[in-house]
Amino acid sequence: MATPRRALVLVDVQQQYFGGIFEIQYPPHEESLPRVAAAIDTATAAGMPIAVIQHTAGEGAPVFAPGSPEFELHPEVESRRTGEWKSVVKQYGSVYAGTDLTDWLRQNDVDTVTLVGYMTNNCILGSAVEAEAIGFTTEVLSDATGAINLANDAGFVDAKTVHTTLLTLLNSNWAQVGTTDAWISAVNAQEALQGSDLGSSAMAGAERAS
Repeated sequence: MATPRRALVLVDVQQQYFGGIFEIQYPPHEESLPRVAAAIDTATAAGMPIAVIQHTAGEGAPVFAPGSPEFELHPEVESRRTGEWKSVVKQYGSVYAGTDLTDWLRQNDVDTVTLVGYMTNNCILGSAVEAEAIGFTTEVLSDATGAINLANDAGFVDAKTVHTTLLTLLNSNWAQVGTTDAWISAVNAQEALQGSDLGSSAMAGAERAS
């Protein structure tokens, strides 16, 4: 198997997710943020391309407004940032939609994109799904991402269920999901992160349900 040509993509590790209605609940950001930092340090040591993404809802918006404190990157990310990082501001859920990230990844000969950041239930999900059609393999680090509680006319789901369900879904088809430690070991060994597939997941699901 060929060695993955990875890029680390830091998805919206912005102050907006560390307080208020969008505060990450599971895994709690006190746990996931150090894992994001560990991924950055590993990628930097390996000479891996790094892209940092910030979401905008437009000037003057109640959330994700450029120029507001909540729009800024968390200091744990900002303090590690170098001039070699690719900076992207996006307005859609997917990191690829309406941005030049795809072109930058291809210019860097990347075939595998590692996603960390927020939220599992929005931008991580949207980015992993869109990557299939673009042609990138996606890795998602389960303990370096996070979700929030959700409720609407369709029902209520707590953050742990949201996070676990969506990562199980992604690992069945659209991504290779693993912990940051497992990913670091894979990077050091120049190997792919182990994931599942739809057939194996369906079979295991049928066995668990019976």
